[in-house]
Amino acid sequence: MDSSQIETVAPLSIDIAQIASPSTTLSPISTLSPRISKEGIRTSLRASTIDGIFAAIFSIGTGGILLGNFLVELNASPVIFGMVSSIPMLVNLFQPMGAYLSERSTSRFQYSLRTHGIGRLLWLILVIGIVSFGAEGLNSNQLVVLSLLILICSHLLGGLGTASWLSWIAMLVPRQLRGRYFGLRSSLGNLTELIGLPIAGLAVSHWYGGTIQGYGVILFLGIIFGIVSLGCQYFQVDINPQLQNTYSLNSSQTSEIQPDSSSNKSGEISETISLPQILTPQNQIDSSIWKNSNFLVFLLYFGSWTFAVNLSAPFFNLYLLDTLNLDVSWVTFYNSLRAGAHMLMLIVWGRLADKIGNRPILICTGILIAVIPWLWLKMGSNPLDLWLWLPLLHIFIGGSWGGVDLCNNNLQIEIAPLKNQSIYFATAAAVAGASGALGATIGGFIAQFAGSFGITEVFVVSGILRLASLVPLIVKKDLGS
Repeated sequence: MDSSQIETVAPLSIDIAQIASPSTTLSPISTLSPRISKEGIRTSLRASTIDGIFAAIFSIGTGGILLGNFLVELNASPVIFGMVSSIPMLVNLFQPMGAYLSERSTSRFQYSLRTHGIGRLLWLILVIGIVSFGAEGLNSNQLVVLSLLILICSHLLGGLGTASWLSWIAMLVPRQLRGRYFGLRSSLGNLTELIGLPIAGLAVSHWYGGTIQGYGVILFLGIIFGIVSLGCQYFQVDINPQLQNTYSLNSSQTSEIQPDSSSNKSGEISETISLPQILTPQNQIDSSIWKNSNFLVFLLYFGSWTFAVNLSAPFFNLYLLDTLNLDVSWVTFYNSLRAGAHMLMLIVWGRLADKIGNRPILICTGILIAVIPWLWLKMGSNPLDLWLWLPLLHIFIGGSWGGVDLCNNNLQIEIAPLKNQSIYFATAAAVAGASGALGATIGGFIAQFAGSFGITEVFVVSGILRLASLVPLIVKKDLGS
């Protein structure tokens, strides 16, 4: 790779200034009318970036290794771990319903508050449950069931709002700078995780009242930051979905999206966002999903990929915590290394995505990720593995996944037409959610009832299926740019 292609991203203020500058050629979904100042779009993207940082803190407490260690302490079975991994994906089946409801709302911001806001507040019930567990009001099995119920309801509400949020932010980010912006936004979220996860892990591990009580404290703090992150969306330019969808996909016409007058947040929301007269080829396609060949190929790839990945992914942390019996603080350290590599490589992947496109990066990083389950088969509890190979493996995982996460998001934004865009996003999430949940559930049953040999089989098959899922990307050479 040419060294000139690997360069650091300019500071956030410079990137956002470039996005908003009059000399920048903006994408069809983010061109502003002259009545909107540069500061309007600049403020929106800064608010979205800060939103991502606080949301990362919320995710530390409500998922990942800390939630996994909490369930290990409650003696949850591998099937439970499979369910915990499958629930966030399975509820994505409701994303089309969420997209349908969001397109009939009059404010992206208000809709986000009703979905993500309530979903995050529900975690307070689990905090109360942990307090009750400490007072012997609930037993471990009841607390596991309560955790699953909260997980289902919270992610269900989040799933109803995800497509709307993605359509909202897609209206604000220029197409040719999309890789850099989302890469920078995601890298800052990963930096937050890199710093916050080890601190949270140490706090849980050394909490004077025990790890379960310590998790309750971290969870409560995470909920507070989660609500603050939603508050940051108040400063983004609001969009009325109904007016967005009245825009006709005709290159000779221009339609305007007037933000809701009741959502005057920063003094610029009352101005008009207009859509341009010239559309990109990706947006000049039939609005019917079943006639959109590019989108159908993407669904085939995305669904098979998430099935293959989640066949084995839920059991990596379980292997570290249960099989190798590592302390949670060490496991959070490994995961922080992964987050750090993810953060740094997102900057590189974002630059490359803007230069060479998303599809080539997805193919290359997909091949790298396909071998990860096979590498896990070589990990043990000897000092060399614990001090060298496990840290290197997590760095490799984080760096590789950065390209997949970023380019999957960019590619579906690129190939989805402007009209009813959130419905396309929701359909992709539903397909991936169903296939991913199926993979995690099947993997969980195999892991529990087939013993250690079953885990080996799951890892081997997962690697093979990951490679096979890349075939649609390789065959469809005109998919995206």
